[in-house]
Amino acid sequence: NYTKKPMAGKRLKVFLDSNVIISGLFSDKGSPRIILDILSLDLPLLSCATGEYNIVEIERNLLKKMPAVLPVYRRYLKILNLEIVPLPLSKDIKKLSGQIADKDVPVLASAINSNADFLVTGDKKDFEKLKGNYPFKILSPSEFLDIILPEVFKFMETD
Repeated sequence: NYTKKPMAGKRLKVFLDSNVIISGLFSDKGSPRIILDILSLDLPLLSCATGEYNIVEIERNLLKKMPAVLPVYRRYLKILNLEIVPLPLSKDIKKLSGQIADKDVPVLASAINSNADFLVTGDKKDFEKLKGNYPFKILSPSEFLDIILPEVFKFMETD
């Protein structure tokens, strides 16, 4: 656990889509895995959230395809110190409907409700048309790392 203050003075919050969490758990390399590894360090310059909707989606997929992995996933989830954003209200869903595919509306609503600085998704093309409409940047995992890794390295170098 690091106790130094972030360089910019503000803790950046990243909202992870389900596909980033799943990819990070099941690959020992690649951007999603590096993101999860960085988050597991619990650095004070970065916090992370995902939606209850995303958690349900991840667990449903794991139960269907790899039920033996569920206990490992649940243990690892605790290490990430994820803030779990409650399911969005139906009024929030209605307000956002039509802006993006129906399956992604709860993800978008949860990201908004989390007050995230970044929404990181492996389905960036699905979210692409929303760019600039929300207070967070929509990034692929590798784009997010391009932004956050220099900050992490700067943080790690300071005494």
